[in-house]
Amino acid sequence: MNVPSNVGKSTLLAMCIFWIINFTKDVSMDLAGIVLLSAIPIFICVTLVIIITICPIFWILKKDTISNYAIAKKYFPYYAIVMFGLCLMGVIASRADIYSISFFITVFITTAQSWVWFAKENKV
Repeated sequence: MNVPSNVGKSTLLAMCIFWIINFTKDVSMDLAGIVLLSAIPIFICVTLVIIITICPIFWILKKDTISNYAIAKKYFPYYAIVMFGLCLMGVIASRADIYSISFFITVFITTAQSWVWFAKENKV
């Protein structure tokens, strides 16, 4: 598993999604510095989520006879259901705060795409 590559791609994806959603509400040039500085906490969040929630599934279940694709095909639906539920609860609890909503949408899309990248690594 190429975790650093996945974290890098996921960080870029998360930044794009998060700020595209936020720019639909407020387009201001004052946010340019904040966008660049947001790379640090977004990178930290993405890294923690991938290492704590996704990687252990692949590390524990990985055998010589089982591919990453087979693991993802079997366990991703359960992961997606749990993540969707948690993100939906977060959106409901945020009471229409645009930054909170964009955070939870970004988390769900980024983790789902991260699973796809891990699944495609060794697929031949």
